[in-house]
Amino acid sequence: MKKILSLGVITTETRVLLGVKKRGFGEGLWNGFGGKLEEGETVDESLVRETKEECGVTVTKYEKKGILEFHYVDQEEIFEVHVYECTEYEGEPVETEEMRPEWFSYDEIPYGIMWADDIYWYPLLLEGKKFKGSFWFDKDGKVTKHELEVVEKL
Repeated sequence: MKKILSLGVITTETRVLLGVKKRGFGEGLWNGFGGKLEEGETVDESLVRETKEECGVTVTKYEKKGILEFHYVDQEEIFEVHVYECTEYEGEPVETEEMRPEWFSYDEIPYGIMWADDIYWYPLLLEGKKFKGSFWFDKDGKVTKHELEVVEKL
């Protein structure tokens, strides 16, 4: 069984906006903005809603860059995450109950305190490439196996 999620990565030519998760799944890790779809919602609608809820901005220009599947040793459900690069938005990033946003230059992305899979696919996104992949995690959140490919279209 799959659970569909959105993930938006807000970028400029030299910086990326990440948020540190303040509670729940992924607490303490830096990430993009997104989450589960609500009933009747499309992935795009989820991206816009979740980004607004998590960092206060409304993304207005975005493109799907990747589809990633995440398999966890202790869960039957597979998480299918649709990854978007967001290049235009309205409003200013603000801290919310869920996340605290901060800008990072491309060469200062804190991979050591992000999800273990991010170091594999973030560089592809920042290079403007499209990709598909799967990651398998052990109970400690370490990647035990992965498959990742650059694709022409999603």
